[in-house]
Amino acid sequence: MSKEAGAAATRPRYWPALAAPATVFLLLFFAFPFYVVIAVTFGSIDPILRQPVPAWNPTTWNPAILSFTLSNIVHSDGLYEAAFVHTFLFVGAATVLCLLIGYPMAYFLARRAGRYKTVFLALFLAPFWISYMLRLLAWRSLLADDGYVNRILMGVHLIGSPYPFLQGKPLTLILGLVYGYVPYMILPLYATLDRIPASLIEAGRDLGLSPARTFWRVTLPQSYQAILAGLVICILPMFGDYFTQQLL
Repeated sequence: MSKEAGAAATRPRYWPALAAPATVFLLLFFAFPFYVVIAVTFGSIDPILRQPVPAWNPTTWNPAILSFTLSNIVHSDGLYEAAFVHTFLFVGAATVLCLLIGYPMAYFLARRAGRYKTVFLALFLAPFWISYMLRLLAWRSLLADDGYVNRILMGVHLIGSPYPFLQGKPLTLILGLVYGYVPYMILPLYATLDRIPASLIEAGRDLGLSPARTFWRVTLPQSYQAILAGLVICILPMFGDYFTQQLL
């Protein structure tokens, strides 16, 4: 008997039933709302109440409606082209920064923190026990014209007048997104890097690899899935995060 057959034979028969609650949850709170959005997109507007009338039957969907919607996005005179382009640029830049900041920090926590690993992890997560709205409001106070950031910059004579951080500056928005979502990049990376056996690292060094080549040939490939998970966890909520943009 193969290992796969043996594993299948010893697997409890009720395991599919354990997945039923999560499946029902995803169907009710993800698949069905998404279908409602599509039905509204292909629906019509009530001429009297001026309310959307969803088209629940997929056979009645008119592709011309979708073409009209896309034309307002991708054409040069589209209503939402600039918003989409800015969203992709800001989210892309923030995601890259989250990875560049998150990977070294996760590596430090997993490989270099030693017995103080729990302390560093608690100190890192402590600010995120506070509401995200309150933390952004605190950043508004720091970045205001009379805030501490402008005071320090003017005190060391880097700027002559307050810099308008809170007047729709792309850098401010990108840094705000990084501050809000970098923990979601660090945590899956830390969990994966912490589980990489030390024997793999030692084997690479025994084969004559330098520390840098050991990282590129051993550690990094082992963390590809965690990188992908962190990217997905960061990118998806960033696309719908209008709150950071409104405050910063």
